[in-house]
Amino acid sequence: MSNSISEIKWEFERAKEKELHTLYEKYGEDTRNGVQNLIARYKKQEEKLKKERQRLEQMREYEKKYTQYAYICGIDEVGRGPLAGPVVAGAVILPHDCEILYLNDSKKLTAKKREELYDEIMNKAIATGIGMVSPARIDEINILQATYEAMRIAVQELRTAPELLLNDAVTIPGITIRQVPIIKGDAKSVSIAAASIIAKVTRDRLMAEYDEILPDYGFAENKGYGSAAHIEALKKKGPTPIHRRSFIKNFVSV
Repeated sequence: MSNSISEIKWEFERAKEKELHTLYEKYGEDTRNGVQNLIARYKKQEEKLKKERQRLEQMREYEKKYTQYAYICGIDEVGRGPLAGPVVAGAVILPHDCEILYLNDSKKLTAKKREELYDEIMNKAIATGIGMVSPARIDEINILQATYEAMRIAVQELRTAPELLLNDAVTIPGITIRQVPIIKGDAKSVSIAAASIIAKVTRDRLMAEYDEILPDYGFAENKGYGSAAHIEALKKKGPTPIHRRSFIKNFVSV
């Protein structure tokens, strides 16, 4: 007597990736539509997984190029453009053999996927660091210098000292570690993509907390960026302590 479709489905659900081929052979001649649909679905998932791994392999170009370094750190920042809130930098050292599926530039991911990947990065990384520079400091030294400062802090926060930095586009002043700036690096390097995600999630969570304290500006939705509703609230209610005075002078008197 042949297994029921639900029993076969149970087998597929519990099978490890390398065991799927055996199940394809075992049930390949089963003529029931439910079984053939099940096989087709798993084969489609395998093909999708294969393409994703190929994409990730391309994103390891720089990590493979510099394999002589044991600890390669990706660096990225978020929050250069907002009217409010800090600029945040992330630093991540991943193991050479680390696989984090669907790792990508944080801007190309949904908030839900970023949160999922954040947890996986924090679990799998050798070391992570976050650097944060306040709006007042941004006003004091300008956004570019504040970004560099956030990146230096992120590197200092790493519990394992990096031997090489892969940076998204910039060369950070005041750091003696060798640096490789990569244009659009968050889409070309798994290490930079990971840094991009932890920086983005950290900043987004912080802006959601600010929204609870300062609810009139929509910080949970706009993350401090200059949306129409945010600018309107700024004009009506005036700036908060987390607004960047040097950024809002075109909208209100400061």
